[in-house]
Amino acid sequence: MATVLLLRHGRTTANAEGILAGRRPVGLDDDGRAQARAVGGRLRGLPLAAVVSSPLPRCVETLSVALPDAVPALEPGLIEVGYGDWEGGQLHTLAKDPLWPVVQHHPAAVTFPGEQGESMPAMSARAVAAVRAWDAKVTSSHGPDALWLACSHGDVIKAIVADALGLHLDQFQRIVVEPASVTAVRFTPTRPFLLRLNDTGADLRVFVAPPRDRGDGQVADSDAVVGGDAGRPAGDASRAADG
Repeated sequence: MATVLLLRHGRTTANAEGILAGRRPVGLDDDGRAQARAVGGRLRGLPLAAVVSSPLPRCVETLSVALPDAVPALEPGLIEVGYGDWEGGQLHTLAKDPLWPVVQHHPAAVTFPGEQGESMPAMSARAVAAVRAWDAKVTSSHGPDALWLACSHGDVIKAIVADALGLHLDQFQRIVVEPASVTAVRFTPTRPFLLRLNDTGADLRVFVAPPRDRGDGQVADSDAVVGGDAGRPAGDASRAADG
């Protein structure tokens, strides 16, 4: 079977402001465009048999910067989670919602509130189905050694990785997928193989965090950032919240 490179979009203006963007049409900020250019330098020249994208602007923009000559196929199955009434909320405020600890510890039981709210199992099922269908299509057309790219969102990629590892969805919050990171999965007839996870090509000094003040209302250290971590800007070891 083919190998898929799962690319998360670059950092957005919502990421920088600690807002859960959901399906809102937010764009990349300056750091996000820099991240897209950097990952583009790593991707250009690869024999990509297909380039597929979530239809949301932040993914399409990431690809337009990273791979300007590519014409991505838009795949609705790779769209961001439908966060419903949570969409557009500040993460530090959402962290006080009674649903937050359920999202952290039992996401398989979560359906986000509101008419547009999606369940986490439904998100996982449609994302995994989309990736597997595209992988089978690419393999059929280009052979088992083909390489292809799918650009999507933090929680979506985490769910695909959890499936590849055979993890229950309740464990997917243990996975981190940063902006503009590359994760590689190879599906086979018997099992998937996770070949690379959250590869940003970043300097390892980003893990050395400066002292920081955890003011009241901040997301706890042991909590996963809903939507995915915002990563760290180049030259800055501080954390930011995602959306």
